[in-house]
Amino acid sequence: MASVFTETIYTLARKIPKGKVATYGQLAVLAGSPGAARAVGSAMRCNPDIPRTPCHRVVASDGSLTGYSAGQGISTKRKMLIDEGVSFKGSKVNLKLSQWKEGLGES
Repeated sequence: MASVFTETIYTLARKIPKGKVATYGQLAVLAGSPGAARAVGSAMRCNPDIPRTPCHRVVASDGSLTGYSAGQGISTKRKMLIDEGVSFKGSKVNLKLSQWKEGLGES
């Protein structure tokens, strides 16, 4: 059974719209645990419901693609994000264009 924190992370991840990403740190803040970005990564790694909980939409604070075990790993994550309309700048997600605004103090 997942912890309350982990279930909160999964609930938040399900809210990230197609074509947008959130950072591990952003989800930690939204879950009420600033500084728990690594714990968010652990929750994503153990995601039991990949189709419903889009862990591929969670990226590092600099837009880097990290920690994806499905398919061919990071290349699969990148392809899925591109297919959803996420904007990239080189190998990183362009967070200015594609970051979900939830919890960032912007409307």
